Amino acid sequence: MEVSIFTRNMEVTPRLREYVEQKTEKLDRYLSSIEDARFDLKVENTRSATNTQVAQLTVRMRGTILRAEERTGDMFSSIDTVMDKMYRQIARYRGKRQTRRRDVVELPIEEQWEEPEGEIVRTKRFEVRPMLPEEAVEQMELLGHHFFLFLNADEDAINVVYKRDDGDYGLLQPEFV
Repeated sequence: MEVSIFTRNMEVTPRLREYVEQKTEKLDRYLSSIEDARFDLKVENTRSATNTQVAQLTVRMRGTILRAEERTGDMFSSIDTVMDKMYRQIARYRGKRQTRRRDVVELPIEEQWEEPEGEIVRTKRFEVRPMLPEEAVEQMELLGHHFFLFLNADEDAINVVYKRDDGDYGLLQPEFV
């Protein structure tokens, strides 16, 4: 597994690098097919001093991406919490794979937990017309939604715009591999 650390508004100290590498080594115990792990660490200027240290972990494996993010007042605490979130995501991912493939893979006892399986309870169909991302944002805001699926007129492809926690917007554009 390849581990990379990227930072914004901060420097990686040797102690911090060692701590991140020590934590990510344990991921192989839970899921051996991890190809690479990317830690994005940053310090944000926010009104609340308790949420300035941000740790985001992205794990890639065989076409699947798992991502977790945590904001606290201490970077080491953010890293610990984001690792806990990632362990839970890995457990969910493995549980879904087991259900589909009937594989038998055991987590350590302290990491086992039950989560109710969700099901699709509603299907909604709607017309999709070509529009620019800016128009899609306006439509999303008019509807009061957090995301909006649309046909991007510039790309001639289905895209999604979404509202981010910081108040800005994101644009998801699929890439086929």
